[in-house]
Amino acid sequence: MRIKKYIPGGRTLVIGIPYTWLALFFMVPFALVAKISFSEAQIAIPPYSDVFRYVDETLTVVLNLGNYLFLTGDDLYIAAYWGSVQIAFISTLLCLLLGYPMAYAMARADDKLKTVLLLLVLLPSWTSFLIRIYAWIGILKNNGLINNLLMGLGVIDDPIIMLNTNFAVYVGIVYAYLPFMVLPLYANLVKLDGSLLEASSDLGARPWKTFLTITLPLSKAGIIAGSMLVFIPVVGEFVIPELLGGPETLMIGKVLWQEFFNNRDWPIAAALAIVMLALLSVPIAWFHHYQSKEMEGAA
Repeated sequence: MRIKKYIPGGRTLVIGIPYTWLALFFMVPFALVAKISFSEAQIAIPPYSDVFRYVDETLTVVLNLGNYLFLTGDDLYIAAYWGSVQIAFISTLLCLLLGYPMAYAMARADDKLKTVLLLLVLLPSWTSFLIRIYAWIGILKNNGLINNLLMGLGVIDDPIIMLNTNFAVYVGIVYAYLPFMVLPLYANLVKLDGSLLEASSDLGARPWKTFLTITLPLSKAGIIAGSMLVFIPVVGEFVIPELLGGPETLMIGKVLWQEFFNNRDWPIAAALAIVMLALLSVPIAWFHHYQSKEMEGAA
């Protein structure tokens, strides 16, 4: 009987599993990175000093704030943060402009065609992300598919430099993250009440006015969800700017990699990661607040 008292109930177990998961795979790694960010770099294994020191029965906590102060004093890191936010914002906007018509067409298609269109959106993601980005190198390079086609048609005489530019980074990001925008929009638009559109048409509203006054406002939740799913991971993107971008492409993911593996300055890299997470917590908190309001309104 006493043992049974300490066995959690079904409800506690169900709620506890996701919290345990978050604690193990988010809070613990975050605490480790935060600890490293307050240490000092040194030539040793691991390449940083201890934050907690226990000597002669005395526990000493040494927090080095210099890593965070160093970030504010170096223009490279500020430019990297700004570059990441700028590229993420423009990429999200491009994904929205391309993804909204796609999701709208999918939502309005008949049931058989819907399945085919959904598969077309999802199929590329069944291939390795790295292979798909490498494929874009072959398409965008000077003697790649696009330049050879344009020169073969006589449109250009010399190849257009596309690879190792910000243009290539935008192409890669939009290609890779477009499904993250399309799917939430589709899930929202497919539930749109068709009687509202018919009523608007019966009252004499033109299609564009019906779209602006009914479809667009009612799809706001899908737009916000899709934008968050694109914007947040793109800020920390490393693979695409590394493979498709050039030296002018400055994103925080590239700088993080250089600090961790090239410079082996783990404390600075950890501080960079903590500041990036703090920046991303703003849109995440806003999205959570918006979702809570939506759920309260729906209740």
